[in-house]
Amino acid sequence: MARRTFLAAQGFTDPRPSGPVTRRHLQRVLERIKLLQLDSVNVAVRSHYMPLFSRLGDYPSALLDDAAWSPSARRPRLLAETWAHEASLVPVADWPLLGHRTLPRRWWKHYAPLLERHPSLAGDIRAVVAERGPIGAGAIEKALAPEGRAGEVRPRPPGATWWERSEVKQVCEYLFAVGELAVGTRRHFERRYDLPERVLPAEVIAAPPPDPADAARALVAKSAAALGVGTETDLRDYYRLGPERTRIAIAELVDAGELEPVAVRGWAKPAYRSPSATVPRTVPGRALLSPFDPLVWERGRAERIFGFRYRIEIYVPEAKREYGYYVFPFLLDGALVGRVDLKADRVAGVLRVPGAFAEPEACVPQARIAAELAAELAAMACWLGLDGVEVGERGNLAAALRSALRSAVRAG
Repeated sequence: MARRTFLAAQGFTDPRPSGPVTRRHLQRVLERIKLLQLDSVNVAVRSHYMPLFSRLGDYPSALLDDAAWSPSARRPRLLAETWAHEASLVPVADWPLLGHRTLPRRWWKHYAPLLERHPSLAGDIRAVVAERGPIGAGAIEKALAPEGRAGEVRPRPPGATWWERSEVKQVCEYLFAVGELAVGTRRHFERRYDLPERVLPAEVIAAPPPDPADAARALVAKSAAALGVGTETDLRDYYRLGPERTRIAIAELVDAGELEPVAVRGWAKPAYRSPSATVPRTVPGRALLSPFDPLVWERGRAERIFGFRYRIEIYVPEAKREYGYYVFPFLLDGALVGRVDLKADRVAGVLRVPGAFAEPEACVPQARIAAELAAELAAMACWLGLDGVEVGERGNLAAALRSALRSAVRAG
């Protein structure tokens, strides 16, 4: 029952559009899942695009780009970047709820010594952004250098990794995290910083900052709606709130009748159900899931609800990987029945599947898993503008998946 409740809350009982996907469909998904996690990995597709495909099928990625980074008078901004579960896109109305007074002090607390070493740097960066934004961190550093304002600031060393940021970039990220800068747009996935008042709607900027306790209650209620049912840890993790603030918010929401305490069979901890939650009799359909989809991003919850042990193996040495570098779980009729290692080979024009695996305990015949997965992979390849799917040798489902793809090609 918890599984079906979760799937319904996440939008997997909503039918996929039969015609072109529109802004209205995008809003429907956002009403369900509340946010889209950002991630820099582009092996198959960047993570924020995939949850929409999982729920809507083929859609134009420009629909999301316009909503987040290229608004216009006719199509105003729907989404803003902020720190939520991780770096995320959230509806613009939710941006004030996620201010640094609501969230626990996260990685940006470690930047205090940097700000003390360069006490004027934050103000200098804001001045450049005010004059030239939206602007990237590298361009900000160059703008500061002629005036000597960045003369003593450590630049990004030549040949540095993506994580080795210059001190200007670190301060830009700090200012973004605490809401003093916003992301106006992106270019080649680089953040272009701007002033919040030039990014967010006037009514959002003009509204007084919410009381942190009120914001926490609103965020816990949103977490419950997105999860359907969850433990205190589940509700806290969705927006990465602090434990004490979450516990207080849950107690207040229960007292107000906006959360219902429930017991879930097999769960060791108490659970709480959203009043909006529904329990469908079945959850038909299929979907490939990004490693950062909210259905599976909390690995302990995925194992508790689906019996699906899932770890991302990007940072595991290749010889020690169990399933592959960038693995997508496969959802079929309400169960996680398989997983595929995916890579979009844009030069060759194919979606590569180095490994395909059926779950040992899957209650669906492998032939059906292979057929449904083949259809979904073909749809994903088409969505990505690739010409086909090529399956490698690894995994207990690889042979059946190759056969299913060949059959689909012949039938087509």
